[in-house]
Amino acid sequence: MKNIFSFIVVLLIGAALMQHRLTHVEADPKAPLKVTDWDCLGYYMYLPGIFIYNDITTYKWMSEIEQKYRMQGGDFYQGSLQPNGNYAGKYLCGIAIMQAPFFLAAHALAEPLGYPADGFSPPYQWSVAFAAIVWAMLGLFVLRRFLLIYYDDVSIAISLLLLCLATNLIQYAAVDSGLSHAYIFALYPLVLFTTKKWHDQPKGIYALITGFIIGFATMSRPTEAVMLFIPLMWNTHNATAAKLKWQSVRQHRSHIVLAVIGGLAGIMPQLIYWKYVTGSWIYDVGSAWDFLTPHVRVLTGWEKGWFIYTPITIFFIVGMFFMKNQPFRKSVLWFCLLNIYIIISWRDWTYGGSFSTRALVQSYPVFALPFTTFVHYAGRHRWKWLFYALGLYLVVVNFFQHDQYFKTILHYNDMNRLYCSRIYLNPSPTALDMSMLDNTDILSNIKSYKQRSILSQPAETPLRSNAGDSARVVNIPYTPKTKDSWIKVECHIKSINGSWNGFLSSKLAGGTEAKFNRVRLVHPLYQHEQYTPYAFYIDVPDNYKNGQLDLYIKAPDGYDGNIKDVTITEYSK
Repeated sequence: MKNIFSFIVVLLIGAALMQHRLTHVEADPKAPLKVTDWDCLGYYMYLPGIFIYNDITTYKWMSEIEQKYRMQGGDFYQGSLQPNGNYAGKYLCGIAIMQAPFFLAAHALAEPLGYPADGFSPPYQWSVAFAAIVWAMLGLFVLRRFLLIYYDDVSIAISLLLLCLATNLIQYAAVDSGLSHAYIFALYPLVLFTTKKWHDQPKGIYALITGFIIGFATMSRPTEAVMLFIPLMWNTHNATAAKLKWQSVRQHRSHIVLAVIGGLAGIMPQLIYWKYVTGSWIYDVGSAWDFLTPHVRVLTGWEKGWFIYTPITIFFIVGMFFMKNQPFRKSVLWFCLLNIYIIISWRDWTYGGSFSTRALVQSYPVFALPFTTFVHYAGRHRWKWLFYALGLYLVVVNFFQHDQYFKTILHYNDMNRLYCSRIYLNPSPTALDMSMLDNTDILSNIKSYKQRSILSQPAETPLRSNAGDSARVVNIPYTPKTKDSWIKVECHIKSINGSWNGFLSSKLAGGTEAKFNRVRLVHPLYQHEQYTPYAFYIDVPDNYKNGQLDLYIKAPDGYDGNIKDVTITEYSK
């Protein structure tokens, strides 16, 4: 069989996605799989609304589903109440259409398997879970076939392996399967393929299909309209090619009409839905943008930076400098740069709970072109083995970090540089490591400091507070032994109520000034109603002489729990 290596790699990627799905079900092993919750519910709710409850306007059935399954994540933010009393979906319906075959299969099997046919029982959850993998795999097979037009089999095999297993595609194809990314991922290879087909042999059918794919992608996620630049800038890599391209466009003006018709057909279901629910053909779902002040931290920030947590993507950009005379060079450049600009300009630039920059995942097939160009270039040089070794290392790191993300050790929303450095490839992070999520004080060279015990309180003590109050642990006088002094607080806490958004806090007060430190109660090592370890440092200010050290728990809705093994230690030079 020709081109066997890239074919085997695609199969291995599929096996890796399946393995990741089956081994990362829920953090609580006793809990059933939940895929259609939070934002995912917004994409999915059209299906049970149409096929089961016959209601995609008022969603009166949602309250019963919420009581039973807890899918909304709070208020029903997935829909926006309209003046006519209907709820308009905040998320567009394209993803639901791609999920529909899997939903219908689950609906046919639910009752025979002994589950409620209510749209949210386990068969429906697993159908959506596997739907994302199936669409991602279809996209990979088409992408492989497309890349074989331009590159050798080995370069494609290495490129696809790293594109999928060294990036956050794993998370959004295999775990967060209800989000839009894996589904739209499958659309990009199709538009690449039909774009090339039209430029090789202009036919109306290729123009129609290309327009439909772009329209449908836009109906799935409005920012995917930037996909238009793929056919628009194709074959404009030099003056001669551009002249021939636009001559061909002028000769086939009717194909522009066909492309527009295809685009309208692709987006028409959404327009019909808006008209049906709101009374208007066009509806503003309420996105906010900062185009004049884009957020570069989306790429380089320690919160979720694309280049920080999936560094293989740096070579996606590097590869753009090696495309040279490829017919897709300007197409890729225009698309990728505009796409990145749009992604980093969204006002909610952290994109909710996510691993790396999830909003770029669906466009990886386009980034595969410059990346494979670089892999092909590297393969012709002696240093290729260094690049291959780096790639293998990044695959290992990626799997390790995805496992940390599943356990929330790699936090979905609150990462920072200090905390990242403490957990990087760390299989057993400590309570002190967890403190770096909130606390920047850390004493690294502890051996050069003298130790003095300030407090040791091993007994179990109950802690109670009402909303707005705090539960005091200790309040003791403190005078530092030297100017260069640190305090280390350690304890075990069992939280019963109020742990969420609660903090173990300290106040070091002397004179008119006070220093505050705190660590969250619900950190990645937290176990509800079991004793959880906590530890953090306080860097005593140089101008602090004597005063009070207050240790307490502050929770906005009140707190109920117990504390034991409280130790406060001073380290000074």
